[in-house]
Amino acid sequence: MNDAASDPPVAPERRELVLISGISGSGKSVALHALEDAGYFCVDNLPPELLRSYMQLEHPRYVERVAIAVDARAARSLPALVPLIDELRGEGVQIRALFLDASTDTLVRRFSETRRPHPLSHPGPHETEQHALIEAIELERLLLAEMREVSTVVDTSTLRPAGLRAQVRHLVSAPNDRLTLVFESFAFKYGVPLDADYVFDVRMLPNPYYVRELRPLSGRDEPVARFLGEHPEADEMLGQIEAFLRRWMPALATDQRAYVTVAIGCTGGQHRSVYIVEQLARRFADHGATLTRHRELDAID
Repeated sequence: MNDAASDPPVAPERRELVLISGISGSGKSVALHALEDAGYFCVDNLPPELLRSYMQLEHPRYVERVAIAVDARAARSLPALVPLIDELRGEGVQIRALFLDASTDTLVRRFSETRRPHPLSHPGPHETEQHALIEAIELERLLLAEMREVSTVVDTSTLRPAGLRAQVRHLVSAPNDRLTLVFESFAFKYGVPLDADYVFDVRMLPNPYYVRELRPLSGRDEPVARFLGEHPEADEMLGQIEAFLRRWMPALATDQRAYVTVAIGCTGGQHRSVYIVEQLARRFADHGATLTRHRELDAID
């Protein structure tokens, strides 16, 4: 009889821990619910000083994947969190740290729509509510800066809840024992992604937007790919980006990074950047651990 209650507990070093942090209003609850649906045992707003004790609890055998959300409300404990993550990794705990972020304008709009107060917002007698909110957001960024530095950053500014859930599931399903390359297309007119580690500008390539029959298509469509593939400068650009990444990937992997996000930008985020991302994903298929995102296209879908 295979009764889970009679099974031996899971040793801490065999557990997978996803640690979710980020700016209030960036979607931590959505991400946590996505992991809960994926089979993770989830805990929201666990004080950082309790993290080690929690991981040492004798969970039942089926609780092998744990997701914990922490935020700036535990400000006094945050300085000890990053060293603790290093200690737990040294003890064999598999940790994925995700940091959710969004532009200040996006966060202000979200708080205005939900009418929920920011956890660090306390308007003074001569302070407007919006001014107090912006100050709280900037204070939170300062408090969480060190945590952001050691995490995989996810920019949720243009993501709908369904898109964020899918992105979180993709990130945690990537192989945990090797560097994951994330190729992301975007439009410069909407800003550079907050989660980009490297940014390449491909606006100097021929623009399919000015070809009438190609305008409604995207860089994932064969006619656009054929158009750009016929221009040698597009292939030269691909070769140079590929060479750069292959040269520095070993160093990035030894730097204890789990993910590297390579953002490719053009004017509208529809043709050239999408094409380059798709081609890079094909060129790095031998690497195995690769993900693709198209910020502007995903926002429309």
